[in-house]
Amino acid sequence: PFLAMRQLFEEETCTHSFLLYDTESKEAVLIDCVKENVERDLKLIQELGLKLIYLLETHVHADHLTGARLLKAKTGCKIAYPGMLQASCTDIAIREGERFRVGNIELNPLFTPGHTDHHHAYLIDSPVQKMLFTGDALLIDACGRTDFQSGNAGDLYNSVHNKFFSLPDETLVYPAHDYDGRHVSSIAQEKARNPRLGRGRGKEAFVELMNGLDLPYPRKIDFAVPGNEACGECTADVPEEFRGPCKASDQG
Repeated sequence: PFLAMRQLFEEETCTHSFLLYDTESKEAVLIDCVKENVERDLKLIQELGLKLIYLLETHVHADHLTGARLLKAKTGCKIAYPGMLQASCTDIAIREGERFRVGNIELNPLFTPGHTDHHHAYLIDSPVQKMLFTGDALLIDACGRTDFQSGNAGDLYNSVHNKFFSLPDETLVYPAHDYDGRHVSSIAQEKARNPRLGRGRGKEAFVELMNGLDLPYPRKIDFAVPGNEACGECTADVPEEFRGPCKASDQG
């Protein structure tokens, strides 16, 4: 097999990042990186003898700053964001129906709005296994929030049921977050066990459930969203307690 993967984790926000690489060409793509972990990720890339070609995002995250801008400055990689954002800092516009290649690896973008209005997931149909990188749309036994950032519970239900649950049961599910130490699920498991979107729950009941959640305001959203719309720029209003990765050298 030409596809290899390393699953990386950021503890504060329980974020999973995914380093995918072609074992022949050594070309790599990093999905949903976290700014605080850029040096760790670069060290791994160097140890594996890889060339980082792309930094790929599922959406504009509200809970952390992406390392996209910093990684581009350090490696020369290109930044790939959902095209509908029209972010001036991006090099590659991602759209459903337009396959995204890294060496011999082919990722199929799936437009999956609901958590945000621009969210995309990425499907790899490898010779051995189908792998689905769901971002925040579908988590293990859960799903992303729909109460901010142009979220819409009805749209999320449609995205998961029409785009994800129509895939073969054995498709592996790799979410962008997990808060209980889990790393991977499957479409069969989420259809059978997910308490929000599985178990035969209908759309109306899901919308009612999501609209009734009384969730705390995200701690970093006020600077994370505008910062990530600029590919991980530290804005002037980043609170002192979160300014650790916001050094002058980070700005590229």
